[in-house]
Amino acid sequence: MVERALKSVAPQHAEAPDVREVPSAMPASRPSDVRTVSGTKTARRLDRRGGLRWGLFAFLPLLLLVGVYWYVTGGEVMSTDDAYVDNEKVGISTDVAGIVQTVSVTDNERVRAGQVLYRLDPRKFQIALDNAKANLAQTALTIEAMKQDYQRMLSDVAAQQAQVILDQTNYARDSALLRSGTVSQAIYDQAQSTLDTDKSKLESLRRQAQVQLARLGGDADVAVTQHPQYRQAQAQVEEAQRQLDHTVVVAPFAGLVTDVPAIAPGKYLAASTTAFYLVDTDHAWIDANPKETELTYVRPGQPVTVTVDAYPDVTWHGTVESISPAAAQEFSLLPAQNTSGNWVKVVQRVPMRVRVDASGENKPPLRAGMSAVVDVDTGHARGLPHLPGW
Repeated sequence: MVERALKSVAPQHAEAPDVREVPSAMPASRPSDVRTVSGTKTARRLDRRGGLRWGLFAFLPLLLLVGVYWYVTGGEVMSTDDAYVDNEKVGISTDVAGIVQTVSVTDNERVRAGQVLYRLDPRKFQIALDNAKANLAQTALTIEAMKQDYQRMLSDVAAQQAQVILDQTNYARDSALLRSGTVSQAIYDQAQSTLDTDKSKLESLRRQAQVQLARLGGDADVAVTQHPQYRQAQAQVEEAQRQLDHTVVVAPFAGLVTDVPAIAPGKYLAASTTAFYLVDTDHAWIDANPKETELTYVRPGQPVTVTVDAYPDVTWHGTVESISPAAAQEFSLLPAQNTSGNWVKVVQRVPMRVRVDASGENKPPLRAGMSAVVDVDTGHARGLPHLPGW
C-alpha cells in the first residue's frame, strides 16, 4: 500500500512547474538601459545643487547689505542689564531711649503717613516734662521778684541820697562853726566821718541797683516771657515735651513696614536704634550701572524703557534722571591703584538713575532690589555724523 501511495504521488510532483524559470513573455533588461537611468538621476541631482549654490551666492550680498544697513542705522538704544529697582526706605527709630510699650503694626503691613507704628513707655518723660513746667513757673516768679527788688533798691538809693545831702549840710555847718571856735574838733570829725560813710553806702546801693538791672536785661519793665531765664526754662519745657512726643513713633511717609518682629513690647531700645524698616513702594526708580563706553550718547532727559525680570511681559516707561559725576569705583573703600607696572585696563561702570512712571493702576508693584533691564533711546545711530554739541 505504501508503494502504491508513492506511485500515485510521484506523477503529481513531476507535473508542478518550476517557479525559478522566467516567463517567456517578459523581456529581459539590458545593462545599457540601467546605466542611462542612473546617469539621468545624477544629472538632475547635480543641477539642483548647482542652482542652490548659485542662489546662496546671490543671497549673500543681499544679506551683507542688510547687515551693514542694520549696523549703520542701529545703535540708537543703549541697553544694560546691570540695573536694579530701588525705593525710598528708612530705618524707623527715635532719638530717645526707652522700653517698648506697644507695637501697632505687623510685618509687611501697608501704613499711611502719620500712622502710629510703636510707642515707648512715656512715664519718665512725663515726669521730666512736669519738672520742666514747674521750673518754668518758678522762673517766672523769680523774674517778677527781681523786678520788685529793683524798685526797692531804687527807693533805698533815693533815701540814702537824701541822707547824704543832710550829712553834707551838717558837715558844712560844723566846718564853719569850727573856724569860729563854736564847736569842737571832735564834732567836726564826726560830721565828716558820717558824710563819708553815707556816701559809700549810697554808692554801694547804686551798684546793687545796677547789678539787679543787668539781671533784668537792662530793662526794668521787661516782660516776664521775654526774660532770658524764662526763655531758657521754656526751652527746657519744649525739649521735655519733644522727648515725650517722640515716644510715639509715626510713619514719615506711606509704604510697607518690614522686619517688624525685630522689636516686641518690653524690649529696651537705645536712642537712634533702628526698630524696623519702612519702604516707599509708590515712588520707585532704577539704579543702573552701564559701562563707560555705553554712555557716549546718553544724556539726562532721554526716554527709557524698563523691563523687570519678575514681570517679563510688563514694560515701564521713564527718563534718565541723572548720571553720576564719577565711576562707581571712585567711591569704594579701597580705590584701584593704577600706578603699578602690572596695570590692566578695566572698563568702569558709571551709576545712572532712571525715573520710572509707576502710576499705572494695572501694573504690578516694583520692589526694591529687583533686577531690571534698561533701554535708553539716545537718538543717535551708528555711522551718522555727530550732532552739534555731542
